[in-house]
Amino acid sequence: MQPYELSLATAAQEIRERRLSPVELVDSVLERIEQVEPHVAAYVAFSADQARRTAREAEREAVQGSYRGPLHGIPVGLKDVIDVVGVSTTASSRTRAGHRAASDSTVAASLRAAGAILIGKTHTHEFAYGLTTPQTNNAWDQGRIAGGSSGGSAVAVASGAATSALGTDTGGSIRVPAALNGVVGLKPTYGLVPRHGVTSLSWSLDHVGPITRTVEDTALVLAAIAGHDPRDPASVAVPGVDYRPSAEPDLTGVRVGVPRTYYFDHVDAEVAAAVRRAIAELEALGARLIDIDIPMTRYIQATQWGLMVPEATAYHQATLRAVPELYQADVRILLEAGELMGAGDYLRAQRARTLMRDEWARILEDVDVIAAPAVPMAAVPSGQETVTWPDGTVESVSDAYVRLSSPANITGVPALSVPVGRDTAGMPVGMQLLGRPFAERTLLLVGHAYERTQSARSLAPVT
Repeated sequence: MQPYELSLATAAQEIRERRLSPVELVDSVLERIEQVEPHVAAYVAFSADQARRTAREAEREAVQGSYRGPLHGIPVGLKDVIDVVGVSTTASSRTRAGHRAASDSTVAASLRAAGAILIGKTHTHEFAYGLTTPQTNNAWDQGRIAGGSSGGSAVAVASGAATSALGTDTGGSIRVPAALNGVVGLKPTYGLVPRHGVTSLSWSLDHVGPITRTVEDTALVLAAIAGHDPRDPASVAVPGVDYRPSAEPDLTGVRVGVPRTYYFDHVDAEVAAAVRRAIAELEALGARLIDIDIPMTRYIQATQWGLMVPEATAYHQATLRAVPELYQADVRILLEAGELMGAGDYLRAQRARTLMRDEWARILEDVDVIAAPAVPMAAVPSGQETVTWPDGTVESVSDAYVRLSSPANITGVPALSVPVGRDTAGMPVGMQLLGRPFAERTLLLVGHAYERTQSARSLAPVT
């Protein structure tokens, strides 16, 4: 096995026990990037020289006994909306040509402090405003979409071009590409991970979180980036938590809510079957399944768009009016649509969000986690714009992917996407676990328990 194939937890153990050096790991990942990047286009840019210099420093520290923890010497990709001092943050947009970050974002600084090696910036749908990441190809089938907007991060991890990566999630932008590329993605509780230095899409819906190959890896990255930063007005000070899940896959006493409504409506039959098999595995591990109804389903999509569209337009208003021609057409249309939304529409969406939060809090009093599909279908072919369901309903691809992920953004609850197999075309399928605010440890416990019942997953065979 090549070093780039190692999970973060395994690589960390090898580095800690001096069987693998950070230099060897970084060299292996950089070689993998050169091999797969022409096929998947996960990165906006990466710096081999800087990464190798940092790896040599990490190796010297390890030799001298200054081991910083499980991220010491680990190569990490960052979605290109996350500031790294002296590096361009383009948000995959022509409007950001020539931009250079004056300082690190909070999460980039946290990763540096933990010993991680920032290896490159990964592609996003322009300004994270989309669910496909059109520049990047799916790691399992380069003729299909990567998912978005953190598509570059998910593909980098899935193809071995990063040991882990960070993404952002405003309506599913971590969980959707994670599910479509067969990796793990976590949208933390709103306020748990600071967003200072991260380009905003929609301030009341934006989250930063990890994309990794295993649930254990996700726990290790979350521990490094969670924390309070008063420069983010939404940041919440919470006690430190050991997120690393137990090694024993025992879910005795855990109550798992299984939606009767919404999450299994207009979902591909193979996706639904894979997720239900995974839920049955949770029951076999000792979990108690409880049927639940998702509240206010008719208002979910309207509330998501009613919050996101005006907030995004407000952020971009000056640039949109100055250089509208520099935006991609799909993003420009959405931003211009936001100019037409009235204050009353936005306030009604805020009111609906408050009611949804209250209803979800009541549901989560009776269950510990909710298990459901992460996406309604596997990755569609690049360029496909709509999906037609068996009952004749036609839905845009973006609406279909955001439909199952947006409730967690609206309510702010944590949500974890875990791979649960592949469909008959060989494309990955993901299960979504949702829980109470700041109960990430419970989600990771359940996800890890399920993961341990499965055979080891291989990286995507990019050729």
